[in-house]
Amino acid sequence: MPMESPSGNLWRLQHEWRPLHTRQAAFQACSNSKLDGIVQRLMSSVLPSFAAIQRRQRVHAAVRELLAEQGFRISMDAVAARAGCSKQTLYAQFGSKQALLRSMIDEHLDLTTVRLEDGPGTGNDVRGTLLAFAMEHLAHLCDPSVVATSQLLTAEAHQFPEEAKALYRDGCERLTERLARWLASAMERGLLKQDDPHLAAELLLSMITGLDFERQRFAVPHRRSLAARRRWAEFAVDGFLRAFPPAIGRAAAADAPSIPPQEFQI
Repeated sequence: MPMESPSGNLWRLQHEWRPLHTRQAAFQACSNSKLDGIVQRLMSSVLPSFAAIQRRQRVHAAVRELLAEQGFRISMDAVAARAGCSKQTLYAQFGSKQALLRSMIDEHLDLTTVRLEDGPGTGNDVRGTLLAFAMEHLAHLCDPSVVATSQLLTAEAHQFPEEAKALYRDGCERLTERLARWLASAMERGLLKQDDPHLAAELLLSMITGLDFERQRFAVPHRRSLAARRRWAEFAVDGFLRAFPPAIGRAAAADAPSIPPQEFQI
């Protein structure tokens, strides 16, 4: 058998290795391509979500402004024009005007009741949680656009009875229900006196609101400053806690500080 020359052996090794090298390169190129595709799909799934959140915020802001200007006569065309999007986009995202209004209300409810989501918690800081809830609720009621919207919707409620009922159900009733669930949990833990949590929730909301929202509606002096609202929130929450002392440690609840009425800060 003739012996191969060194140059022949080198040619054969290069010839046999080249397909393997080519396959490795092709595999690497394919892997990179697949990896790029995965990254692109992940980015495409994240970026539209972020864009959708921004669009939702613009739409909700437009709805709040238009409710104060147009009341129940608000239209999807007006919302789309104010938010800078198409009416088709609104219907694709929300489905209907009522669903859009409910989405806007949900956003407010989530902000107002964020401290109530975790229940009474291990710290048992019932007063702190209710005080934070009261301050958030009062801040919302002190918003001039909320006052203007309330005035207009109240005046139009008899013309749009079904829309008014839906707005009350999606807003007031659901806020009361969320607060009632939190109070029921606190009562089960012995942190508040056992009673009807729904009645207790309605009572607490009435105590927090007081007459200040009516003062704003009639354009008379009200609690405009943060300090004034906090003083009232503490007064209302402490009064509520004295009415519903815990099953254990009633004396501690009875010792809640009493705050005298204050003059309004204009």
